[in-house]
Amino acid sequence: MSALTFTLKAPLQQRVDVSPLTPDQLADKSVAEIAAITLVSGRQQLRVDQVFDISGDDANDIVFAQASRKLDYIGQKMNGGRITINGGAGSYLGLQMRKGEIVLNGDADAFAASGMAGGTLHINGSVGDFLAAALPGDRKGMKGGVVIITGNAGERAGDQMRRGIILIEGNVGAYCASRMLAGTIGVLGTVGDYLGYGMRRGTLLLTQEPKLHATLQDCGTHTLPFLSLMFKSFANFPSKFASLKQNRVQRYAGDIANDGKGEILVLK
Repeated sequence: MSALTFTLKAPLQQRVDVSPLTPDQLADKSVAEIAAITLVSGRQQLRVDQVFDISGDDANDIVFAQASRKLDYIGQKMNGGRITINGGAGSYLGLQMRKGEIVLNGDADAFAASGMAGGTLHINGSVGDFLAAALPGDRKGMKGGVVIITGNAGERAGDQMRRGIILIEGNVGAYCASRMLAGTIGVLGTVGDYLGYGMRRGTLLLTQEPKLHATLQDCGTHTLPFLSLMFKSFANFPSKFASLKQNRVQRYAGDIANDGKGEILVLK
């Protein structure tokens, strides 16, 4: 068996909702049945074979080739299997994902990993705003799983994040971990203004000193043995975080305007 591959036929004029194309939804379907599935694009209903050339037959291993950043909802509510995206991805990548693995070789737009509850999302590129953040009207963002970003992330990464791990090798925009409820975010690059704004709990792991706002409290320098266990859990990840070892940190607590039980740890 070979990977079920969707190759974009032509550049897209409008955004296309490809949420029906996940391993669990395509299991046991023939290529003809998959080709007849309809995808929403604005006011249009498009058959899959109008948008993609289809090859392969292993629905547990899906590939989007020559992918566009107008392909939205890739991997929505995915419950197993693997999706590989070569090119780019639109908004809501991995929305409410539960299990499985998504690998993007390119950049993604806003709200990647929003509502994610499990599995792994590995982006070999950068992402837009609201990474792992709550959708408008929701009270919780990412709820579990692992997200690895080799590039940069936009603003509001981890907004209202509830659980899980986000590892960002590049830089992050303003309001990272705003209103964060729990979980772990690591950033190797720089972070923007208002880091941890409204943060209730959770851990931010940084390698560079951030610009702090008034309601983050300096708690001094500490050696934290639990970091050795955290770094051990990172050891098998395909990320630069796998090589971290030191457990001496500058610790900040906050947001003290909102319980103040979160922590920001800057590796020394």
